[in-house]
Amino acid sequence: MRVLVTGGAGFVGSHVVDRLVADGHDVRVVDLLHPAAHDGPPGYLRHDVDYRWGDLRDAAVADAAVEGVDAVSHQAAMVGLGVDFGDVEGYVGHNDLGTASLLGALHRAGFAGRLVLASSMVVYGEGRYRCAEHGAVRPEPRRPDRLEAGEWEPPCPRCGRDLTAEPVSEDAPLDPRNVYAATKLHQEHLGAAYAREHPGAVVTALRYHNVYGARMPRDTPYAGVASIFRSALERGEAPRVYEDGGQRRDFVHVRDVARANVLALAGDEAVTGACNVGSGTPRTVLDMAVALADAIGAGAVRPRVVGGYRLGDVRHVFASTERAASRLGFSAEVAFEAGMREFATASLR
Repeated sequence: MRVLVTGGAGFVGSHVVDRLVADGHDVRVVDLLHPAAHDGPPGYLRHDVDYRWGDLRDAAVADAAVEGVDAVSHQAAMVGLGVDFGDVEGYVGHNDLGTASLLGALHRAGFAGRLVLASSMVVYGEGRYRCAEHGAVRPEPRRPDRLEAGEWEPPCPRCGRDLTAEPVSEDAPLDPRNVYAATKLHQEHLGAAYAREHPGAVVTALRYHNVYGARMPRDTPYAGVASIFRSALERGEAPRVYEDGGQRRDFVHVRDVARANVLALAGDEAVTGACNVGSGTPRTVLDMAVALADAIGAGAVRPRVVGGYRLGDVRHVFASTERAASRLGFSAEVAFEAGMREFATASLR
């Protein structure tokens, strides 16, 4: 089938393209080549893919991109926490308006196929927590005064006791706590509205957890933490680990994420709604920094826990992968240690 991959020159998108081509699909890409992530067309572009450079917010670009396609993998977005709130117009413009423009073009084309949306675990805010006395609870955003005092763990909102973090499932309450998170949730809402109004259309929101692998952007405010640590190690600097390093995340390899996309696009059963895409095995941020330093070798500088924090960041969020396994037939294949060894020498953008 003919598949449109928006953002298909980028980190995740390019791996989705590779997987689709390997499976015999005809692939078209539209990509802005945003300067925050690219300084021009990357060297890993394929000769057997139809690449089109343009901004999806331009209706003419969007209309031409969707013409004649059977399925869409929507990866185009600004990602990460960014510099500060001054990035708000960029995030909303590229993520929300870009998605609206794509959906408008699909509407004009009468599209009724599968649309896979690159969503994110950031829509959850904090992950799932349990209090020994009150059961499942939803902690409030962490207060700056507690963070300044080094009190990293969110307390029970009812009794103030310590909480136990658990895997977060797709039916957890959604609570975006920064601009990027808010835009990803809005993209999900727009996609769901499209599916309701277009019989036959199926929209799957894949909530990526912490994706890493080859072709990640280098050390920028829009890069993932694995890339930031890798760039520091390459400079001979100790990766700076915020808080106490105990923040738990689910680090999932980009090849696994690409495979989840293709299952959602071309699998036997169409999947409506959200699915977490993760490894199913939580690791701390310090675990990741140490594993990466170990993979680089004996001469690598060791990670340094520096305290401090980033407003809008959360303490623990890691995936329940049961829905992805049962509905998509997806489970991660790249083990954490092997993935970090590969990532230590992988090419970055």
